[in-house]
Amino acid sequence: MISPQQVEEMIKVQMPDAQVQVLDLTGGGDHYQVTVVSSQFEGKGLVQQHQLIYGALRQAMSSEAIHALALKTYTPQAWQLVTQ
Repeated sequence: MISPQQVEEMIKVQMPDAQVQVLDLTGGGDHYQVTVVSSQFEGKGLVQQHQLIYGALRQAMSSEAIHALALKTYTPQAWQLVTQ
């Protein structure tokens, strides 16, 4: 089991500028929805953006501490459009 705060911290180690929201979808600590806003996504396709997140969470994913992960990734500009 891994806490939402730990998921956030692991992402921020790799992406210090990231704004991260972590939602435990089942209450069991292994199914998460993660929303990440970062300038590191600029110029990257969706697959590349998600690969950055999976890279940051590689250890937790490979040990199955995280069993399921739903990702939403945005550049700061795209996030502004979503939140308006």
